[in-house]
Amino acid sequence: MSTINANTVSASLLAAMNGTSSSSSSSSTSSAAAAQNQFMTLLVTQMQNQDPLNPMDNSQMTSQLAQLSTVSGIDTLNTTLQSLVSSSQSNQTLQAASMIGQNVLTPGNTMTLANGTAPFGLNVTTASGDVKVTIQNSSGQTVDTLDMGAQKVGTIPVAWNGVTSSGATAPAGQYTFTVSATTDGQSTSGATGLSYGEVQSVTTGASGVMLNVANIGAVSLASVVEIF
Repeated sequence: MSTINANTVSASLLAAMNGTSSSSSSSSTSSAAAAQNQFMTLLVTQMQNQDPLNPMDNSQMTSQLAQLSTVSGIDTLNTTLQSLVSSSQSNQTLQAASMIGQNVLTPGNTMTLANGTAPFGLNVTTASGDVKVTIQNSSGQTVDTLDMGAQKVGTIPVAWNGVTSSGATAPAGQYTFTVSATTDGQSTSGATGLSYGEVQSVTTGASGVMLNVANIGAVSLASVVEIF
């Protein structure tokens, strides 16, 4: 009976099999192609030294080759997906850049009073019997309440004229607001606030494409509800 002679196997190959070669280990993990090449080297060596009375199982060899092909395919797929993601982000950046100088409505609860008007918006997701907007100054004091009445589903641009509930003219500056909705006397979450601002610049990073909106800050491109 023939036996495998360890002396016919190179020291570097044995080191790779035993995990003692740092260079072989790093190359095998660097890419699926390197792992496949190493496997083929091991397979050829094993075939050259196999026992002729107890040869290798063809099905096992085929299964191992199929598994390596799958790993290689996944590695190629990941590379392709990364390329698509990069391309998509570039397209989003170009699209966002075209919005510079335009005004947008995006989820928020702030408004800026200037020249006697403070634009903002409402996002009504459920038809409501009565929608009210409570406006507060920087000190948290309520300065006015707007009764919007019944509202259907949709985006509603609104502008506050800066006149308080007492009839006085509010000073220019930043204000916050809260939105409440009721139907048949019961409070609902069918309406939320939208802040209004001008897109000043665009940035890209780990969070994706972001719009820098005046008096609001950084908002994602996907969060924009309406563009003016």
